[in-house]
Amino acid sequence: MEPLFPFYEGSLRHLNFFRQYYRFILSICLDLEDLGLPGTRGEVMADWVARRAVGVSEMSDLQRAEARRLLARRGIELAGVDGLDDRLRAFMRQSAEFAVPNRKAAYELTHVVFYLSEYGRRPLQLEPEEWQSLLFAGLVAYLDQDVDLLSEICIAMRFCNETPPAEWQAWLDRQLHGFSLTPARGWVGNDDYHPYLMCNWFQLVVGRTAFSDADCEGSVVIEGPHSPGALRGVSMALYTLLDQAPGDWPKIKSTLCQALSAEECEVLAQAEASTPAFEAFFETFARFGQVGPQ
Repeated sequence: MEPLFPFYEGSLRHLNFFRQYYRFILSICLDLEDLGLPGTRGEVMADWVARRAVGVSEMSDLQRAEARRLLARRGIELAGVDGLDDRLRAFMRQSAEFAVPNRKAAYELTHVVFYLSEYGRRPLQLEPEEWQSLLFAGLVAYLDQDVDLLSEICIAMRFCNETPPAEWQAWLDRQLHGFSLTPARGWVGNDDYHPYLMCNWFQLVVGRTAFSDADCEGSVVIEGPHSPGALRGVSMALYTLLDQAPGDWPKIKSTLCQALSAEECEVLAQAEASTPAFEAFFETFARFGQVGPQ
């Protein structure tokens, strides 16, 4: 923990000056203390944050939920969050919004589950629309072969005592073996640390072995697999077909596959086979029709 002491020692000063990043700084200090670093700065910070009434000063309900969860780790209640859970659950029920590629919204969906379930300590009982939202977001991530996002979605499902589609789990298991950790030579910029973390975390959540290759000493560079996805190709093909209004999934399936590569067709077929919800997903994902009066 020694390399982390300077940040922790200066954390109150950091928080005072960089108060716009209060959730980030507070989260780091809470984690350090919970990992065994001696000190009580987390409680001091949480109390200071609570007195600043951030519950009413934040623009985002997701940020309010994160702040509430952080303060609760030190037994401090956040004021100004009346009706927060209801609004977050209403966001989760907007299934159609998650059938359209929008990584920001998909990550927000998973984070809502993380905060409301207390990271699986209080599993959510999902309503049908909320479960469908997770399925739709997962289908977009699977079409894109997005290890990071799909891992988060599968973790969120498990935090709700739900089982992710078997094809998604098998694909993530295969991707896990494609990560490599090598000693860093000099400064390390952006690498594949976060996908590596999420993919391994999901393995732990389902009771499998994880982080088995994380025995490197010193700084490392993490490189992950980058499977070619079908999302871009499918989206471009659908946009071309938009004005033809070709109808639902069964009617357009063969026409769409003719416009794709063999690899893209295979990913699309795997996505279709992964869940019975695919046809309902495709109805919105295709975005056929016109904006305006019909």
